[in-house]
Amino acid sequence: MTIQRHDTKARMSRAVIHQGVAYLCGQVAGPEAREGDITAQTESMLARVDALLKEIGSSREQLLSATVYLKDGSDVAAMNEVWDAWVPEGYAPARTCVCAPLPADELKVEITVTAAVSS
Repeated sequence: MTIQRHDTKARMSRAVIHQGVAYLCGQVAGPEAREGDITAQTESMLARVDALLKEIGSSREQLLSATVYLKDGSDVAAMNEVWDAWVPEGYAPARTCVCAPLPADELKVEITVTAAVSS
């Protein structure tokens, strides 16, 4: 059994791959977008997902599931606009969206995803 851990620190790994499935740690907006609105934060967050997927040999077309955490439920429509433009047509993963407290006051959205990894 092989488990690959990427960018592992004391608290967590940015990604863990097991049996062709990648589990990404929660992704949030980068520092440049943290003071922005939900649209800016969602765009930044998904760009970070793209970068991590590429780093581990995966892509948007290989998403299996996603859990989106929103600080404020009234942001769901604006977040969905960005999400819908980001997900390739025909490749939508299983998705859950919940309202939850986030780890920093300025954060409006966070996502965790699982994805298949190219072999």
